[in-house]
Amino acid sequence: MMTLPSRTVIEGPARAPHRAMYKAMGLTDEDLGRPIVGVSSTCNEATPCNIHLCKLAQNAKQGVRDSGCTPREFTAIAVSDGIAMGHEGMKASLVSREIIADSIEVMVRAHQYDAVVGLSGCDKSLPGTLMGMARLNVPSIFVYGGTIMPGNWNGKTVTIQDVYEAVGTFEAGMITNAELIGLENVACPSAGSCAGMYTANTMASISEAIGMSLPGSATAPAESQRRSEICYDTGKAIFNLIENNIRPKDILTFESFENAITVANAIGGSTNSILHLLALSREIGVKLKVSDFERIRKRTPHIADMRPGGSYVMTDLDKVGGVPLILKKLLKKDLLHGGVITVTGNTMSNNLESVQFSYNDQQNVVKPIEAPINEAGTLAILKGSLAPNGAVVKIAGLNRPRFVGKARVFNAEEDAFEAISKRKIVEGDVVVIRYEGPKGGPGMREMLGVTAALVGQGLGEKVAMVTDGRFSGATRGFMVGHVTPEAMVGGPISLVKDGDMVDLDIKRGKINLQVSKAEMRRREKKWKPNKPHYTNGALAKYASLVSSASEGAVTLPAR
Repeated sequence: MMTLPSRTVIEGPARAPHRAMYKAMGLTDEDLGRPIVGVSSTCNEATPCNIHLCKLAQNAKQGVRDSGCTPREFTAIAVSDGIAMGHEGMKASLVSREIIADSIEVMVRAHQYDAVVGLSGCDKSLPGTLMGMARLNVPSIFVYGGTIMPGNWNGKTVTIQDVYEAVGTFEAGMITNAELIGLENVACPSAGSCAGMYTANTMASISEAIGMSLPGSATAPAESQRRSEICYDTGKAIFNLIENNIRPKDILTFESFENAITVANAIGGSTNSILHLLALSREIGVKLKVSDFERIRKRTPHIADMRPGGSYVMTDLDKVGGVPLILKKLLKKDLLHGGVITVTGNTMSNNLESVQFSYNDQQNVVKPIEAPINEAGTLAILKGSLAPNGAVVKIAGLNRPRFVGKARVFNAEEDAFEAISKRKIVEGDVVVIRYEGPKGGPGMREMLGVTAALVGQGLGEKVAMVTDGRFSGATRGFMVGHVTPEAMVGGPISLVKDGDMVDLDIKRGKINLQVSKAEMRRREKKWKPNKPHYTNGALAKYASLVSSASEGAVTLPAR
């Protein structure tokens, strides 16, 4: 067994005060003689994604106890992206990822816990928890809080995506206010994370693909008995990692990151996964680059027909076999590294050997690799004069490979949303929203309210959008985000003017501004940076420390 850090806190006469503190909480000498495992959750009442996690944490803690360890529960924050969306609150969302990672690190370092079991639900809490584990590099295992069930509206399966898009439909006069309220009343019927292959479900799928979660743990619904059992099994699995000294650095290798990128493309996952995988790679010391995503995308077939670009939700994927079905199909075609180690202590290939599926072969959720939805993956990297360091577009469900149009420039999300609400955006426009990057926002806001309003007005593929901010996993349409360098540091997006022609070409991987180099130099000489929106507090600290989106938008110590 590994050397236990907790012994430095618990053993010897000098640690009598420390033991006294533990005994005040009901622990015995027998409890203290076992490995001490931190059980982290992001439970709160801010979001349905996380409201049930305290209950699930009890299942995980019982698993830890039954494995022969002593659990100590603590919580980290979590922001509800759905409720923070469309206003100043979304600036805090990506910031929360760093705070979650920091808080897990601080709790484990302060108390010298021997291992970590981490539960989380909403978008940023998944990568935040994984980043904390990677940074600490103690035996760690991740478990997802589970997906929400879809709603039913007029006989149609609905999710939160439909509610956001219905706002635009209402503003276009296509549904009544009563119909909008009827939809909002049924779209989110339970606890759990948003139902489609949005960011939380994408990152849950990635947690399996990268080897940090138990096989088959990503897709079970949040309030199902299986989810409770998965949390118990996850807690029980931690002892094996401690006994065999298996740490995140043993699991999170370059090859496992390649597996994660492959799965993200095969499932039509969220563009946010690129940002989060880059950030996680920085924590563990793996040299992952934006170019790796495009290289892997080109060789990866898109096989899962998932919302928002497709037809199905996470519970549908669960019914046909979950993430192991996708992994097994990809592995069979040599598209995955089967030899990577996972939290089971076995390789991915070993894990999948015993997996059997009892579904109808005619299921339509996951297509055969020989007849994919798209021959290449769905998370495309564009580069060009408008984004020299790269930009991201999700092409799942996108019917046109190129868009050329006139720029409509906005320096904040709110200004763009107002113009859209007043029907001032018309077919052929390229909506440019800038100063919303990691530094400029700060916080790189997601803009589902803006993109969904355009879709709801029937403009989904009749207009395009370009931003140095981000998009929700529920976003669909010709929407290009993560433009780098961002406007706040003088990137080319800061120099765009109304009426400039923007050329977005997915097949060629290009994002170009059709303005001469001489004119761009003239504009550059006149450009001045915006004043920071915040001068103190968490957002100001974040803006001063955060790196580019092309590096994962991680916060780096001041040099």
